Amino acid sequence: MKNILIKTGLALAVAMPFTANAADYTIDTKGAHASINFKVSHLGYSFIKGRFNTFDGDFSYDPNNVTASKIMVNVDTTSLDSNHAERDKHLRSADFINAGKFSDAKFVSSSVTDEGNGKLSVNGDLTLHGKTSPIVISAEFIGEGSDPWGGYRAGFVGTTTLQLSDFGIKAMGMAQTVDMELIVEGIKK
Repeated sequence: MKNILIKTGLALAVAMPFTANAADYTIDTKGAHASINFKVSHLGYSFIKGRFNTFDGDFSYDPNNVTASKIMVNVDTTSLDSNHAERDKHLRSADFINAGKFSDAKFVSSSVTDEGNGKLSVNGDLTLHGKTSPIVISAEFIGEGSDPWGGYRAGFVGTTTLQLSDFGIKAMGMAQTVDMELIVEGIKK
């Protein structure tokens, strides 16, 4: 009996793919464990910070084969929120992101590079304001593991700077760029 168990165990180990840690995740937006934040200069004197409240997405991550990772995120641009209703109305207007006409933004990765020590470089295309432009996100793997509800999670943080002119968005005052911070926690499917 002992030999049968050992042989069965060995057969299963050989049959299992080496990408056993590869997994697909849904970004946890319902539990408020993910966020898309922005920071833009205000007249060169200060900063306006805000976020997009409504988005969703998925990603695949394999710590043993990081280059096979993929991410896709959809953002509802009408959910822009800088904690000031009148300013939000103006930022959503045709003067800036024109959320009435371009209510969706989308990021799709094209490649992920392992930079070592949990650092990643995520290349992809961002469609915003009706234009698609390549961007690079500097990301960091935070961790992964079981959660208290019987699920499995993985988390990342990333930053990028968007050139407004790449998306046909006019400068916001003196600001030509917007700094983005992305907090991504996914639940394994």
